[in-house]
Amino acid sequence: MLYLIGLGLGDEKDITLRGLEAVKKCEKVYMEAYTSLLSFGLSTDGLSTLEKLYGKPITIADREMVEEKVDSVLSEATSFDVAFLVVGDPFGATTHTDLVVRAKELGVEVKVVHNASVMNAVGICGLQLYRYGETISIPFFTDTWKPDSFYEKIQRNRELGLHTLCLLDIKVKEPTWESLCRGKKLYEPPRFMTINTAIEQLLEIEQNRGESAYNEDTNCVGLARLGSEDQKIVAGSMRQLLAVDFGAPLHCLVVVGTTHPLEEEMLSVFKLKGESLDHKDHRTA
Repeated sequence: MLYLIGLGLGDEKDITLRGLEAVKKCEKVYMEAYTSLLSFGLSTDGLSTLEKLYGKPITIADREMVEEKVDSVLSEATSFDVAFLVVGDPFGATTHTDLVVRAKELGVEVKVVHNASVMNAVGICGLQLYRYGETISIPFFTDTWKPDSFYEKIQRNRELGLHTLCLLDIKVKEPTWESLCRGKKLYEPPRFMTINTAIEQLLEIEQNRGESAYNEDTNCVGLARLGSEDQKIVAGSMRQLLAVDFGAPLHCLVVVGTTHPLEEEMLSVFKLKGESLDHKDHRTA
């Protein structure tokens, strides 16, 4: 049996009771660690905190393992119960859909334990979830690679009056180009895109394209460490958000479409204070 278990967004306590019960009965526990990270998992003791709660060791499943060597995990699941832990909800990334398909092809039974993800937790900013269009991912630019295919999606969403959730790039255990050429992998230090960098790149694309999908005055919402005790949410124009220090990762960005009066009222909470909404008592911090 393969269990795909969502961990939620904040810390080790966000796992559901059903998920915790499943983990405790599994002989092997893997944790996917490249599509996202728990906020506390960025610390040096993040993994040991989980291991203490579960009472068993955890094997980190990096990109290389999940995309190239996952058959060994699925092979284990034919003989005993295996847990595959995913930050947020198991189906927040296409990688995990592929994992289920491959498991089914091998005759491995799969059970899924869902949890909160950025896709629904983003609703805390006050923009109604049913008024979001297609979600996009913004990768880090390089000197020679500046993709802009997501520009049309933002443009189309805004033409329809819909909001756009922008998921920002993270680089965890990424091999350097030089090491790949030499045949011996060396890895870059972890990097996590900030809201500020995302806006700078978006504005650079707009300047190059000139199709007026958005501009410096376009309203956005920046969300940092969503679901954690110290989450930060700030609403304002792109220009205003460029000057905000959102602190530690992980960050995401919403490009606002047409808003309804209730949405405007909720956004004003963050525009006026520029602070996060305390998700425990729902008052401005």
